[in-house]
Amino acid sequence: MSDPVRVGEVARKTRETDIRVKISLDGTGTSQVQTGIGFFDHMLTALARHGFFDLQISCVGDLEVDGHHTVEDVGICLGQAFKIALGDGSGVIRYGNAFVPMDEALVQVALDISGRPFCAADLQLPQAQVGAFDSCLAEEFFRAFAFNAGITLHIRQLAGTNTHHIIEAAFKALAKALQQAVTFDQRIDGTLSTKGSLDL
Repeated sequence: MSDPVRVGEVARKTRETDIRVKISLDGTGTSQVQTGIGFFDHMLTALARHGFFDLQISCVGDLEVDGHHTVEDVGICLGQAFKIALGDGSGVIRYGNAFVPMDEALVQVALDISGRPFCAADLQLPQAQVGAFDSCLAEEFFRAFAFNAGITLHIRQLAGTNTHHIIEAAFKALAKALQQAVTFDQRIDGTLSTKGSLDL
């Protein structure tokens, strides 16, 4: 029996953003990302590449205001698409944990595809901006993604002084932890839960 095709697509249009997202959980890491914020595009591309997710994201947002709506709303849509792609979570490992170093920075991500949304992001970001990206928006993205994907997400910065390195390590660690969590294990019959459901 072949594995299911795990693809999720979401389109969302408001007065602030117009977004389309498509994700395949069983890809090769290819991506087409255009949000209008270069550093954010770079982070989403890294998320796809290091998680082996095929990812398409297009966003037209009110960047004349700032990047907040764009970043948060992309997180919302990506989380929703991820949840759709995962389905009921049958057969997946469910938990993921990754440490990613980037030069002086070291970040850990631990997560549970639990159906109980939570996000704790412990990041100390000394520079207010990386390019046109407001550093505080990294946490907004992680929170929006976690709550819409139904994931319990913990992000811990263990070392780092360069904001670019810290944020990039966090995105890459999220990618590796997600990739681990969505991997199938043939020993799992149904969902890996004593109650029989991940409440997705």
